Amino acid sequence: MRKHKLQLLHAAGLALLCSTAPLSHAYALELFGRCILGKCTSDEEKDNADLIDPKRYDVNFSVVNDEDVVGDAIKSASQLWQGKDRAVGGSAGVIARAKGDYRRILASLYNEGRYGGTISIKINGTEAASVPVGTEFNSGDTIVVEVNPGPVYLFGNAQVEGAPPAPTMRGDELPSLEDVGFSAGAEAKAGSVGKASKLLKDKWRQQGYATAKVTDRAVTANHPTQKLNVVLTVESGPPAVYGDAVVQGTDRMDPAFVARQTGLVAGNEFDPDDLVKAKKRLDRLGVFSTQKIEEGKAVSEDGTLPIGLIVKERKLRRIGLGATVSSLDGIGLESYWLHRNLFGKAERLRLDAKVGGLGSTFDYQKFDYELGAAFTKPGVFTPDTDLNFNLYARREYNDSFIETSAGSNIGLTHYYSDALIFNGGVFVEAAKFESKLGDRDFITAGLDFSAVYDSRDSKLDASEGFYLSGTVKPFYEFNYQNFGAAVKVEARSYLSFGEDDRIVLAGRALAASIVGTDRSETPDNFLYFAGGGGSVRGYNFNGIGVEDTSGDITGGKSKLEASAELRFKTWGNFGGAVFIDAGSVSADTLPSFDQDVRLGAGFGVRYFTGLGPIRVDFAMPLNRRDSDPHYGIYAGIGQAF
Repeated sequence: MRKHKLQLLHAAGLALLCSTAPLSHAYALELFGRCILGKCTSDEEKDNADLIDPKRYDVNFSVVNDEDVVGDAIKSASQLWQGKDRAVGGSAGVIARAKGDYRRILASLYNEGRYGGTISIKINGTEAASVPVGTEFNSGDTIVVEVNPGPVYLFGNAQVEGAPPAPTMRGDELPSLEDVGFSAGAEAKAGSVGKASKLLKDKWRQQGYATAKVTDRAVTANHPTQKLNVVLTVESGPPAVYGDAVVQGTDRMDPAFVARQTGLVAGNEFDPDDLVKAKKRLDRLGVFSTQKIEEGKAVSEDGTLPIGLIVKERKLRRIGLGATVSSLDGIGLESYWLHRNLFGKAERLRLDAKVGGLGSTFDYQKFDYELGAAFTKPGVFTPDTDLNFNLYARREYNDSFIETSAGSNIGLTHYYSDALIFNGGVFVEAAKFESKLGDRDFITAGLDFSAVYDSRDSKLDASEGFYLSGTVKPFYEFNYQNFGAAVKVEARSYLSFGEDDRIVLAGRALAASIVGTDRSETPDNFLYFAGGGGSVRGYNFNGIGVEDTSGDITGGKSKLEASAELRFKTWGNFGGAVFIDAGSVSADTLPSFDQDVRLGAGFGVRYFTGLGPIRVDFAMPLNRRDSDPHYGIYAGIGQAF
């Protein structure tokens, strides 16, 4: 390349000042970054207000040859192009931006396998690399950028000295060098060399060599043949096992417990996957605001690798408030108090209070109430097993039944992997129900087993992955002396389309059944209903069940539900959704479709935030009965499923 066109100079930094907003904007109101009331300050005005002698420029940007192939990559790298609509602070700022573009554009060419290109950036006819510091630039002047990418180079030699052996365990397998584009005959993109270097290091580390590193990259370009020859030299270092983990930063937490919860056992072979799991285990404790796992710089003579844990504890207590809104079910309010670390080993105590149905009625006796206490002790038996104990008392009032109950359960949660979780425990409940099936009292005890597989990329706004859950709940009811079991399975799937997953097709299906007991001798909260914001939208909560000749609704012994939703992003942080839900409840153990399948459909608006999308849905029942509402409106944070 021409030296005068690639010369890089250090430019003077931009001087920034704080300025006071104009008085005319004093009565403006912005919400979520959008002007709601008055004359708000534009982003451009905000930027310009902080600049010394703001300068604007025009840019004439041309890519000679292959513009369709590499033009977007080059322009994306150019600050001159990306910032052409924004003012720059002073002449020095313009010149600094222009001179910095040589390096940025050159890097983008290398990333595209172009090593014989030329770059010209001229300010008022003078190559920017030659413009002296202190030269004045007038607003409105034109900067001319011309890039000739040159031909695509291919890898001639793509060699590795000190390559790792083939792994002997499935968990140690990683992609091949060909998968990252590092092979003879492939396009010689600079990024492929970096990816290959990291991959070689990771391959050695995956087999227990913690200090492996690439010690040399010999890169030569043969311009006549348009080939790039690369030799990567790797040193594996000695194999390593874990040493004792040293914990720093604990205040109330027991350091020995923190070390144990990582699952890093002294003497075990080093595996980088263990470090990833260790961090997730510490995250799951919910005690630390930050945690960092540091590997030793070198392996000791005895083959051990020192491990350091640096943590910072959160405040012990937390108070939370929440609300749900539905045009059919009214307003629900809830609050909780949380203690994160009762006895020094991340034991959590949470107290909850909820009230629902506000606004749907003014009769406090028809409100829903619930009080609960939950205790969790992590690290029982294994670092991935938690002990859970819960107590609750509640009163629920809906059109199908009135429940007054109290109960408790104790069980274990085992995190088998990032995606797969198992739960198992025992429960006991005493309850009184008033419904069309009669006024009945129950004392029920049993077992509760469940498994959840969740590979979604986000729990609040999934665009890909699967959610599968299954529950088996065998029980014995003492008053009626019946054995029974409740079984439920649910599946959710997501498929995204378009750039940045702007369109997502989501689907949900659920099936549930009770065996062994008659409906009249089964607690109403064990029986199945459908309808409401998390079920078939457009219908009342629990408004779909077994309907008798008089139109009264009672719970069924089986249920089927399905939903399909098309979600999309429109502009900025806004988006929407259209959906259809279906649900059917049967009096029999197996669905007999003796009741009509209820359908609800509608549309919604989404506002995407860092916490998740704010959701507002409008739904109508498609085969409405006289007792059903004409529509329902639901609001919350996160997608419906």
